[in-house]
Amino acid sequence: MGAAFWIKRYLLAAVPLFAILAGVEYVKGTPTQADILSAGVWAAVAAAIFVGTQYRRYRKNQECAPCDAVGKPTKANKPNTRS
Repeated sequence: MGAAFWIKRYLLAAVPLFAILAGVEYVKGTPTQADILSAGVWAAVAAAIFVGTQYRRYRKNQECAPCDAVGKPTKANKPNTRS
């Protein structure tokens, strides 16, 4: 996983988060430049923490049970194989 992968993952986390935070400021009715800047900073920091922890797990080759469980059938939705 090269730098492009991690940059893309960072952007996929930061951009939607910024949109949500900026949208909340807009809905509140007083979106000033400081509010938009604050939304950008919070989005950048939160995305950095999110991607940083993923990168750390990747580098240490640690398993992430919730990450590994995505897409796997659980007991509740396993098909019945008994005939």
